[in-house]
Amino acid sequence: MTEKCFKPPFMTDIAIAIDALTKVYAGGKRALDGVTLDVPRGGIYGLLGPNGAGKSTLINILSGMVRKTSGRAAIWGFDIDEHPRNAKASIGIVPQEIVFDPFFTPFETLELVAGLYGVAKGKRRSDELLAAVGLSDKRDAYARTLSGGMKRRLLVAKALVHSPPIIVLDEPTAGVDIDLREQLWAYVRQLNREGVTVVLTTHYLEEAEQLCDRIAIINHGKLIADKPTRELVGMAREKAVVLTLGADISALPDHGSFEKVEQTGPREVTISYNKDRANAGDVLAAAAAAGLAIVDVSTREADLEDVFVQLTRAAA
Repeated sequence: MTEKCFKPPFMTDIAIAIDALTKVYAGGKRALDGVTLDVPRGGIYGLLGPNGAGKSTLINILSGMVRKTSGRAAIWGFDIDEHPRNAKASIGIVPQEIVFDPFFTPFETLELVAGLYGVAKGKRRSDELLAAVGLSDKRDAYARTLSGGMKRRLLVAKALVHSPPIIVLDEPTAGVDIDLREQLWAYVRQLNREGVTVVLTTHYLEEAEQLCDRIAIINHGKLIADKPTRELVGMAREKAVVLTLGADISALPDHGSFEKVEQTGPREVTISYNKDRANAGDVLAAAAAAGLAIVDVSTREADLEDVFVQLTRAAA
């Protein structure tokens, strides 16, 4: 294991340093298998993977909810074993599960959590945080009366009561409507502009592609990718040409440069090709030679979902 990132916080630009992290549960289930990665400070970092890949285990180790089997982790320069209190004070976790005391109001919930973190009464920001997540009008309502979306926002406020430099959002938009998702992402971007490092797990890959500066992908407990988002998306080798035709299709064309050919409409054909072996001009020429009466052409670039599927299938 390396020592390069396990330094006092003023000596590193890494928000979270993970080195050969492994977790084996009773019965032999290996949830994490030697994961090593660095989360840079000041960015929005995506942590993606299929269900059961090990993402939640990693987050739970950072939060102190799960004990690692081996390896090391440091949060804001504080080793989670050597300086657990400082490490926990440096991170706010927004969990997947919505868990509240139903008889506490949002204001009481934030005050209680702030007290547990040792935040002095004069330095607490409960009303400020409720305003930031749009819950000022629910300040004194019982938590049980809040909608699912409101509870999600309260979870974000809870994670910020001690002003941590890092916030981890574990599937924060699962089951919420589009308006709430947009509000939540606007607030996350604002936090990031103010200097908060954001770590995000999500199954909405389009969101991750739009939001994240860098993305790691975990599968079967192993790290299979960790790159800047644009570089990761650029790994996809497949592109597609969509052809609108002037006549009904009698037979789909076939050519050695085509990876896949699909009829995607009554007079529409989508042809996929590997950009290392062909280009759009080659595909159009082959389609015309096959007798297709082409009246319109559009192209589809690869996106994060294409890369995600490609990498996770290869690692299966």
